[in-house]
Amino acid sequence: MGGGPDRGCVPERNAAARLYNARAQELIRRLGEEDPAGFPTLVYIDIYTVIQDLVDNGARYGFSETKKGCCGTGTSEVAVLCDARFMPVCDDVSEHVFFDSYHPTQRAYKVIVDYIFDHYMQFLNL
Repeated sequence: MGGGPDRGCVPERNAAARLYNARAQELIRRLGEEDPAGFPTLVYIDIYTVIQDLVDNGARYGFSETKKGCCGTGTSEVAVLCDARFMPVCDDVSEHVFFDSYHPTQRAYKVIVDYIFDHYMQFLNL
């Protein structure tokens, strides 16, 4: 992820994210082994994989636009720059994975949260 003007993936950023995620998972596993009775439960929740799947296979989830955000050009605007009073917003946000150039849409977040519930609830003491 981490796209430029054409919203393509940047291999170096993807590699860095995968490396960080792998090391974070290992650290959390080791911390849990050191003192499982006294250490709070730590759970690594991987959202990188599900977001990448939304980008790569958005049609499977019913999205027609997976690389450009709904706001403005969809490639560079983010957060406050996506104020509908000043910046055009697409007609059907639910067709897009991203609202702006960075943040998923509400519909994409639903897919992400469902993924978390399906894959991680067993590890959470709720």
